[in-house]
Amino acid sequence: MNVLVVGGGGREHAIIKKIRENKNVDKIYALPGNGGIARDAECHPIKATDIEGIVDFAKKVRPDYAVVAPDDPLVMGCVDALTNIGIPCFGPEAKAAVIEGSKVFSKNLMKKYGIPTARYQTFDNMDDALYYLESAPIPTVIKADGLALGKGVIIAETREDAKEAVREMMADHKFGKSGDRIVIEEFLEGPEVSVLSFTDGKTVVPMISSMDHKRAGDGDTGLNTGGMGTIAPNPYYTEEVAARCMEEIFLPTMRAMNEEGRTFKGCLYFGLMITEKGPKVIEYNCRFGDPETQVVLPLLETDLLTIMQAVTEERLSEIDVKWSTGAACCVVAASDGYPVKYEKGYEITIPDEIWPCVFVAGAAEEDGKLVTSGGRVLGVTAVRPTLRDAIDASYDMLDEIDFANKYYRVDIGQRALKALK
Repeated sequence: MNVLVVGGGGREHAIIKKIRENKNVDKIYALPGNGGIARDAECHPIKATDIEGIVDFAKKVRPDYAVVAPDDPLVMGCVDALTNIGIPCFGPEAKAAVIEGSKVFSKNLMKKYGIPTARYQTFDNMDDALYYLESAPIPTVIKADGLALGKGVIIAETREDAKEAVREMMADHKFGKSGDRIVIEEFLEGPEVSVLSFTDGKTVVPMISSMDHKRAGDGDTGLNTGGMGTIAPNPYYTEEVAARCMEEIFLPTMRAMNEEGRTFKGCLYFGLMITEKGPKVIEYNCRFGDPETQVVLPLLETDLLTIMQAVTEERLSEIDVKWSTGAACCVVAASDGYPVKYEKGYEITIPDEIWPCVFVAGAAEEDGKLVTSGGRVLGVTAVRPTLRDAIDASYDMLDEIDFANKYYRVDIGQRALKALK
């Protein structure tokens, strides 16, 4: 069978490599893919947001199945469009993808159905938001309502920082129309946990938990990024916490979406914080996380494509989803200066023996060479019996990869190791 994957980052590379393990798969098309993905799939330069172009391509090649991975095309209705021409898809329809596409929607959903989350207020008028901040508890969290490449969240330590964040979003349009409405919410404290889950609207199957490292600098300093590394499983996600999340968050969310006529089928991402009062939802995503996918999928023992098809066909309960008992670590190598300003076009050298462990995010193919083309260039994932071994192996492999201006954090997984002690 032939499979079409929409997207072109490290997450999509991880999905494609996992789908390739299915012996029934003959060809994988990637739209647009990237220079690294081209080693594992047939790439075509059609943007993930070009829904019309994707549909036209799908009409020509008639894939047997499609996976829509990034947030933008999901929110824009790519799954709806492909389904309408008879191609079964993994991913939520637009009416369900709104759970990530609008933070105002998701916060109101949680409030309506009693799903634990931070207290909040929503605003579509800047003056009202600034007035509220005169007396709001500090620190506070400012969120753009819409999609913002994972960067539309500001943790404000002072009242002036909070006001500046509001002005940047609502007056300066730093995140475009995504900041026309904002959420100002209570600052929560506790360890963060990412839990991806398969759901077909009837059953929820959580994946292995993970811990992301969002800040650009060591010690969780610097600007927020798309993610500088991940480990799995997350030691803070105990069996007790997992049981509470299933009963208080995962199942109620699935039921709430059904009740709203927005049945969610695909990968539903739960960004959680384990507070003193129990787990609470920080955010929902309507798709696989990046770089969480790069540590979660290598631990998956059940065939991914089989699970995806079961989700589409609403028979997830029939699948026995199994996981490795080991641990995984992914360290992201970025272009120095990311996430602000960085140079591109530097040749990347990767030894053949470690290619299976490399997920390429921002690289292009030029004259037969792989060159840097983005802020986050690639991630290196190691799976080992222990987290300590996985971390060491990831860094050892990363040392063998070379490109000018290579930058990475040296402390990925250290918080998790302390928690294990």
